[in-house]
Amino acid sequence: MPKTSLDLLQGTVAVLILKTLSWGPLHGYDISRSIRQRSDGALGLEDAALYQALHRLERKGWIEAEWGLSENNRRARFYRLTDEGRRELQTELSTWRSYVAAVSKVLETA
Repeated sequence: MPKTSLDLLQGTVAVLILKTLSWGPLHGYDISRSIRQRSDGALGLEDAALYQALHRLERKGWIEAEWGLSENNRRARFYRLTDEGRRELQTELSTWRSYVAAVSKVLETA
């Protein structure tokens, strides 16, 4: 049976969330929707995994949350990057770029 979405590697969820929040504050559903849209549907987050990751990132001080109203007037928690989260994002992006380059070298070897 063909897969319709890619399984996320451990550690990927955090960097995807941090990158998504680098464009501005969002609530959980919009974070998930943005990741799915930007990956052309290839990456999807289960609600439980998303909210576990959000709580973990909040405990680390990389994101902050505050209550607000969503576009449909429902109360929702909006998450935003902290300065520490922006620094962590830069570190993670550097690590991911190195990882992708290394994997590409192996896969492209004849």
